[in-house]
Amino acid sequence: MSYNIAVLSGDHIGPEVMAEARKVLDAAASSEGFSLNYTEGLIGGAAIDAAGEPLPPDTRQLCLNSQAVFLGSVGGPEWDHLPPEKRPETGGLLALRKALGLYANLRPVRLYPQLAAFCPLNFQEREKRVDILTVRELTGGIYFGEPKKLSEDEGLDTMVYRREEVQRILEAGFKAARSRSGRVCSVDKANVLRSSMLWRETAIAYGKANSDVELSHMYVDNAAMQLILNPARFDVIVTGNLFGDILSDESAALAGSLGMLPSASLGETVHLFEPSGGSAPDIAGKGLANPLAQILSGAMMLEYSLGEKRAAERIYSAVEKTIAAGFRTADIAFSGEKVSGTAAMGDAVAERL
Repeated sequence: MSYNIAVLSGDHIGPEVMAEARKVLDAAASSEGFSLNYTEGLIGGAAIDAAGEPLPPDTRQLCLNSQAVFLGSVGGPEWDHLPPEKRPETGGLLALRKALGLYANLRPVRLYPQLAAFCPLNFQEREKRVDILTVRELTGGIYFGEPKKLSEDEGLDTMVYRREEVQRILEAGFKAARSRSGRVCSVDKANVLRSSMLWRETAIAYGKANSDVELSHMYVDNAAMQLILNPARFDVIVTGNLFGDILSDESAALAGSLGMLPSASLGETVHLFEPSGGSAPDIAGKGLANPLAQILSGAMMLEYSLGEKRAAERIYSAVEKTIAAGFRTADIAFSGEKVSGTAAMGDAVAERL
């Protein structure tokens, strides 16, 4: 079995960490008897420099024709002078998300015991198991609702959700929960917002029809507090675009470093996988970047797009073993600890598959 993957390495540290992720993916694929056929495409600043636009038509078509899109980080200060629609992030990444029809963002946050001291929580909470998956709706809500208006004295945004949008994101969250501990917390603001009233009504009905998953509800302000006071209470959080944007970034702090955080964005046909952190131009080309977020994003690709769950589990386990063995890039190293470079960290994971 061979799978066709669109690889968009992106900018700055993107190609460095992508190389390590491909190394690990190929080792996992070989161990499970399948292969990955990579086709490179340009996006972001690299595409601007080479083709004059952040998402060339060839890249768009490559992604649409592939079984999954594996993306590095995009952007950098050298392109910040461009108008928003021409910049790597908006004209490249956001345009690609729209072209693929991505509707659900999955951001797992896990606190590894060996890295607990990097977590800002108190000691008692750090000792508990923190393993949270935030499932954020991407196409609706206040970011896309109409009308919008900005005048000298007034700014207007509209928050709209349709029942089918809520049902679709609940389906993604419940599916994910079934492969975890089987618990979903739906987060809304149904005590105030009409769109959240529809959200909760829809969630209650969906939960009754899918009773194999334990469903709870929480207002977003309480959820933000509970993520700090008692993060171990959460398994899968399902929420809207605005709330998910905020809560997923808040929960990211629990892992201790952005270099540990993968993500997946699901579409109707093609899914996209990328690290949660930025392109880190300050360390690009120095071999210092943490490749684990890119590697873990690759594992999510195997699991969610290709159905190769055993290979994905091999990678998850290998990353855990690598951390337990004491391998550290600079962002997750204590003072005095030996620091591994990007390639050495990738090698360490590949050796433990």
